Formats: sequence, structure tokens, C-alpha cells
Amino acid sequence: MKCLVINLDRSSDRLAHTTAEFARMEVAFERIAAVDARQRPDLQDMPLRAKRKTAMRMADAEIACLLSHRACWAVIAAGDDAYGAIFEDDLVFSEKAGALLADAGWIPADADIVKLETFFQRTKVALRRIAVGHGFSAGRLHGVHIGSAGYILSRQAARALVDATMEIGIPVDHVLFNPALETASSKVIYQLWPALCAQEQFMGQGTVQFPSLLKQDRLEQIALSGFRQRTKGSVSSKIGREVRRLSQQIADLCRLRQWTIVPFDYRGKRLRRPHTQHRENAL
Repeated sequence: MKCLVINLDRSSDRLAHTTAEFARMEVAFERIAAVDARQRPDLQDMPLRAKRKTAMRMADAEIACLLSHRACWAVIAAGDDAYGAIFEDDLVFSEKAGALLADAGWIPADADIVKLETFFQRTKVALRRIAVGHGFSAGRLHGVHIGSAGYILSRQAARALVDATMEIGIPVDHVLFNPALETASSKVIYQLWPALCAQEQFMGQGTVQFPSLLKQDRLEQIALSGFRQRTKGSVSSKIGREVRRLSQQIADLCRLRQWTIVPFDYRGKRLRRPHTQHRENAL
């Protein structure tokens, strides 16, 4: 299984970090040059797919990020391997990650996508999980679990995603992991448990070495759009939301699904919450 790492030409420090991580795991990887929004002023004029749920235009960095992932999808789609793994360059990996990345035999036969990372936010996963070895298991992912820093993609799914993103309109993590969208709902998606990797910004190791490169661009885009957060609703609307939430929880239990945070085993500790970033800083 080929491992692809997305890396900007100007981010040599991140490449050095990733190289050390893969050397530790004794796994080879192929670098894919990321599309750099700073070098692509034409992204500001790129036509985006209409009928998005929000009027706010995708930030240039979001467009560049999707194009970078799409380049990886094209490599997997044109390759001979049944599966390929895609990573961003700010990840830290579980001590046991190398064993899974060196062999694709553990991947469930019906899997289109396997999400390897955790974003430390609640998501909906199946209660039943398949043991895949080395202390890991895989369960169906049924809820939004944002983040696209680490995942495995089948060759067939890669081809479908390349075709589905001829027109751009949705950030890549939602294209992959938002079941409200056809690109995700049409795929069989598994979540690895515990996660194989997580972004360095969540690890609680003092100063964040690799902060999000998308955050500032998104904040600037929000400011330019005039977008404002929704005001708090009335008491009756809050009660209605709570009733719907409880009803959904009951339905999920009947379907053997649970809302939970996917943990990450790191240096002998099982992490369930980001240590260095507040949730509002996560992207």
C-alpha cells in the first residue's frame, strides 16, 4: 500500500518531521507537492459549484487543500494497488502504526475509506467493530468526523472522488467524511479505533510546532464575507432541539451506534481530548 504525504515546497520543517515519523515506523512514503494558495492568485477567481448550504466562499487555502488531496486521489486511481494511504505533514503516529501501514491485508473487504486520524470531536460510530490486529479495530463511521490529515482510500473510491470533484464547492474533509453529502454517503467508511494518528497541534507538548495553515485564511474569509454566528434561539427552540437530540440518541442505540470521541494511543497514554488547542481553534 503506497503512502502519500502532502507537503508544501516552503514547509521543509514539516517534511523533516514527517520523514522522521516514517523512519521511526520503518515505512516508505511518497511526497506529493501541495498546491500553494500563495502561489495561485487564480484561485480567487475559480468558479465554485453552486447550491452550497452557505453563501460564504471557500477560502483559497481550502481550495488549494482540496486540489492537493485530489492530486493524491488521482495517483491512487491510476495505480495498481487496491488501496493507498494519504497523510498531511503535521501528524504524529501511534507506536504501532508501522505494522498497519506496511500491510493492507487488514482493511475490511467492503471498505471504500478508512479514517485513520481523530479530531477529538464527538462523532457517530458503530458499536460493533472488527479486530484488525496490533490492538486496533475498525467500525463503521456514521457521523461527521472532520479532518482529512490521515485516511486510506480504495482505488475505486479514488476514481469516484476525482470525478465528483471536477467542480469544487465543499472543503475536502466534508467531501470525505460528511454523510450529508453524496460523496461520503455513497461510500462505506470505517473509523480505525483507536486512531492511528493525530495532528501535532493536539498533543500537549508545549508550543505548537505546526499550527493550522488553514485557520488564518478561513478567519479572513469569514471577516470578508460578513458572516455572523447565529444568535441563541428561544427557550422553546432549545427544548425542541433537545427533544430531537434525545430521540436521535435512542434511534442510534437501537441501530447499535454511539456518539463518542475516537481516542488516540500516544506514548503509552490514551488521549480523548486535544491538549493544546481549544475546540474553536480546531479546523
